[in-house]
Order: sequence, then C-alpha cells, then structure tokens
Amino acid sequence: MAADNNKERLAQLIRGVGMPLLLLALLAMVLVPLPPLALDMLFTFNIALSVAILLTTIYVGRPLDFAVFPTILLLATLLRLALNVASTRVVLLNGHTGTSAAGKVIEAFGEFVIGGNYAVGLVVFAILVIINFVVVTKGATRVSEVSARFTLDAMPGKQMAIDADLNAGVIDQETARDRRAEISEEADFYGSMDGASKFIRGDAVAGILILLINIIGGLLIGTTQHDMTLSAAGHNYTLLTIGDGLVAQIPSLLLSTAVAIIVTRVSRSHDMGTQVFSQIFNDYRTLAVTASILGILGLVPGMPNGAFIFLAGLCGYAAYRIARKPQQAPQEPVAEESADKLLPELSWQDVDPVDLVSLEVGYRLIPLVDRQRNGPLVARIKGIRKKLTEELGFLVSPVHIRDNLDLGPNAYRISLSGVSVGAGEINADKDLAINPGQVFGELDGIKTTDPAFGLDSYWIDNSLREEAQMMGYTVVDPSTVIATHLSELLKSNAHELFGHEECQQLMDRLASISPKLVEDLTPKLLPMSVITRVLQGLLEEHVPIRNIRRIAETLAEQGTKSQDPDVLSAAVRVSLGRSIVQSVAGLSDELPVVTLEPELERILNESVQEGGNVGLEPAMMDRLHKALSETARSQEVTGDPAVLLVAPQVRPWMSRMMRNIRNLTVLAYNEVPDDKRIQMIGAVS
Repeated sequence: MAADNNKERLAQLIRGVGMPLLLLALLAMVLVPLPPLALDMLFTFNIALSVAILLTTIYVGRPLDFAVFPTILLLATLLRLALNVASTRVVLLNGHTGTSAAGKVIEAFGEFVIGGNYAVGLVVFAILVIINFVVVTKGATRVSEVSARFTLDAMPGKQMAIDADLNAGVIDQETARDRRAEISEEADFYGSMDGASKFIRGDAVAGILILLINIIGGLLIGTTQHDMTLSAAGHNYTLLTIGDGLVAQIPSLLLSTAVAIIVTRVSRSHDMGTQVFSQIFNDYRTLAVTASILGILGLVPGMPNGAFIFLAGLCGYAAYRIARKPQQAPQEPVAEESADKLLPELSWQDVDPVDLVSLEVGYRLIPLVDRQRNGPLVARIKGIRKKLTEELGFLVSPVHIRDNLDLGPNAYRISLSGVSVGAGEINADKDLAINPGQVFGELDGIKTTDPAFGLDSYWIDNSLREEAQMMGYTVVDPSTVIATHLSELLKSNAHELFGHEECQQLMDRLASISPKLVEDLTPKLLPMSVITRVLQGLLEEHVPIRNIRRIAETLAEQGTKSQDPDVLSAAVRVSLGRSIVQSVAGLSDELPVVTLEPELERILNESVQEGGNVGLEPAMMDRLHKALSETARSQEVTGDPAVLLVAPQVRPWMSRMMRNIRNLTVLAYNEVPDDKRIQMIGAVS
C-alpha cells in the first residue's frame, strides 16, 4: 500500500514538473549548441509527434475530446522553431565540412529525398510552403474564425434549448448542467483554435525567412571564412538548408492538416473513418455513375486504358455489393418503446408550482443574467432582495430568472404568481439617460420612457454618458434599469409576496424574543389568517412591518374587541403613526397636509356604508380625483410631501380610491403624533 502511494506521489510530481522542464529544454535548445546526434533524435521525435497528433485528430470521437489540442499545437510549434535555431547554428558553424555536418536526418532529406540536387530541393520546398501556407493553413484559419464566431452566436440558442428540455422533463438538472458546461467548453475550444491556427500560419512564414537567411549566411560564411569556392559553398550550405527546411516543413504540414481536420469536424461523437465511408459510399448510385464515367474514358484512344478500365471495374463491383446489401427494417416502434421505458412515470412531483416572483428575458439579455459569466443583473437582484427585506420587515421571495423565446430579443417581463405586472424593452449595448425634470438640452439617442417611473428618457451610446450627466440627466446601465423596475414593482406589490408561510415565520421569530406575547395572540385570540390579512393590508398601503412586536401588542390589545381585519389594521396604523409620518415627512417638526373642505368631508362621512365603502356619485369621484392629482403634482414640484388628512372612518376608502395618484399619502387625524405640528396648505372642495 505504501509503495503504491509512493508511486502515485512520484507520478504526480513528474506530471507537475513536466511542463516547466519542457519549456526549459526548449530554451536550452535555443541557447546551447547541440551535437548532430541530439539533432537527429529531436528531429525524429518532432516528426513522430506530428504524426501522432494527426492520427489523434482522425481517430478522436469529437473535437472536445481533444480539448488540449491548442496547447499542444503551441508547444509543437515552439519545439520546431527551437530546432530550426539549433540546426541553423550547426549548419553555419560546420557546413564547410560536408553535408553530414548537421546530422543524418538533415543529410538524408537533402541527399535522398531531393536526390542531392539543391535546385530540385528549392522547388520541392517552395511547393510544400505553398501547400502549407496558401491552401491548408489559410483555409484552417478561416474555418477556425467562422467556427468560433458561429459557436459564440449560437450559445444563447443552445442554452435556451437546454432549458426547454429541462422544463419539458426530457433531461434532469445534472444533465442540463453537463450540457451547459459542454457548451461553454465548446466556445472556449473554438476560440482557442482561432488563435492557435495563427501559430501555424506564422510558422510557415518563419520557415521561408529562415531558409533565405541560412542560404545567404552560408554562402557568406563559406566563401569569406573558410575559403570555399562559391559553387562548393552553394552545394553544401544549400543542401543542408533545404534538408533542414524539409525536416521542419513536413511536421508543419502535418500539424496544419491536423488543425484543418479538427476544425472541420462536426461536434457529434463519430469516428472519422466511419463517417467518410458511410457518407460517401452509402449510395450505390454514386459508385455506379463513377464506374460508367471511368469506363467511357478507358475506351478513348490514347488514354491509359488499363488503369481506367481497372478502376471502373472496382467501382462497379463495389456498387453491385452495396446495392445487394439488405436494407435495415424501420425501427420506429422499437424506438418508441425504448423511449417509453426511459421516460419515468408521471407523478405529482412533475407538477411545478407557480413561481411567486419571476423575471423572463429575451435571448439578447441572457448575458445580463448568466451566472456562469457573472451577469451584473444577478448580483443586483440579490441586493434588491436584501434591501427590500430590511425595509419591509419580511424575507422577500427569490426571483426565478429564465429566458423566454416568446419575448422579443431585448424584452423582459416581470411576473408575480404567474401574472405579468410589468414589462419593458432595453438596449443591452447602450445606457439610459433619464430626465429627472430639470435638464439643459436634448440628447442624440433613441427617445423612450423609463419603465420604472415613466419619465422621459433616451437610449444613448456609452461615449455620451459624461455629456448627459453634465446636462442634468441621470444615466444608468441596462441592468440597473431592469433592477430598478423590479424593485419598484416588488415594493408596490409587497402584499402579494406576503402569505401564511411568511406570517408564520414572523411569529416564530417573535416567539423567540417574546414567547408570552405570541402565545396569548395566536391561536388563542386571533387565528393566523386574520393576522396575515392585517399585515397584508399594512403592506398594501406601503407601511413596513419591521416593528412586528408593536404590531403584535396592538393586535393582542384590540383582538378582544374585534376580529375584523380592517378594524385591526386601523388600530395598528394608529400605534405605528409616528413611524408612518416620519417615513412621509422625515424628521421635520411640521407636517404639511391637504384637507377636505368641511362640506365635502360631511358628505363623505354621511356616505360611509357598511364595510368601509362610500356611496359617492361617479362625477363627484372624478372631480375629487382630479383635484387631488393636481395638489400632489404641485407638492412634488416644491419638494414637499403630498399628504391628505381625513377622518378615520373615511381614510381606508380614500386610500383605496386614490392609490394610483403618485406620491399621495392618505392619513387619518388620529395617526398624526401629538408632537407633530400640522401645516395646512390647502383644502380640496
């Protein structure tokens, strides 16, 4: 056991230091002169490595199974360039001694491959460079660029397809997570290949320059330093240089071919050889027509009749065998049966509850909410929940974020309990300049309306942000626009987020502090449903329930007299009067208010019906609403709060009827603390 552990630690150590040692070896090859034998070993290793990489790209099931290929491509290119430097040093130092000065591998390529004729060698080298640089490398580079671009553009659609399969129950959460990770890996791979293909392109250019430099340098060194004739120097140095170039260009061509193969592969897991044979030779008609054409060409006088007729016979025989091959019977029923076996039986677990709060976005807004890319909107939504939880006094429900193909690309929708309460459309690549009321000109942008407050706004380029701020506009980014809209909707609909579960949690927290109070309140005095209705009523009128102890004490006191939620809410509002007024008027000693004229207030008091409703004519209600709207607007211009002070019995009805008037607060006389001075600024008739 100890021996196995030691072996494992040794293997980990070797793997850990392997890459640094390889980089140091490459640096040493550039700086330290190598003997011809070492060059032979390294050139042979370079060729073997290139062949192994090419075969790996052919036999690998799919490109992502060889995800380390871009890194290997870089290392192989560096190895080849380091060998070029090392061999150049040896050729220029010892080239005058003969064609074996740089080792047997370079000599073999210079003598045997090109027959010892450096003119032929130059032509062969030029052809290899043209094939590598102009055809293979250029094509592979273009395919890598297009693949990287298309892969990145297709990411949102693929992620939405995964979400659709997950929602449909075709896959589970773990499978969806694996598929999302695979999409991210695919984008990273093709992006890396786009950059790695530039290595091969640069290597081809470097090969041409190294060849020219070596030939010119060798001629100068041979004729000036070693007293060689121009012909002898040209023979030795040119053959050595061409041999060196061929030794480098052949592995380079193999790697370029490997790059081209892997970037043109499909993403599905298939063996390349199986794909080629199944797709080219699947239809016998292809081979039959090919055999006919070759047979006709074989009958033309002057043609190599034997070769054409022989190949025509082979293609005809292959077409005959494929045509006689029995076709597989349709497998649809079996597939359906196997699919039925794979899908689990439906149960109540498959019935998803309606999300209390949900945010749906179009596909162009997915980067804003993508957790894997640290979308800015995700962090803002967490901040909104924390802030509202502190302000309102209960834990705000999580926001379920998902994409929706039915929405426009730049659109979003906010829903509560499955019902849409707000929607908007934003430009993800622009900023929103909001007109707060006092600006010094118009902006060059797309005119729109702020979705949260309905203010006039402009979508502007990011470069105009400072100019807009200097003109008095409030400039925010797209994620802030959605976050602000969500915050306002959650705040105005807080009563819909508060239910029995939240009420029970509040009572449990209060019981840990004041157990006797909760014991006396519920269920002895008031049922939980009544307490929930009271707290919902407070939240509906934008009264926080942070002071739950004061609220519970008031309910315990008033619960012996009535269990009507409206009556209890009115009593709680009186007990919370100081905090309500302070939230409206701040710490000022005076509270500016608007009242109703005595005659109008008398009519409303006399019209109060059972249940808190007021029997008022529609025309009079319309005039009252208009008058209060004008008063609220005038107060907003001066910067003072708009407060309507009415009789306690009329306040609930007035609050409900005037709820859509922005910034208007309706208070009862008994809700104003005794130490707060009331400043009368007008009366509505």
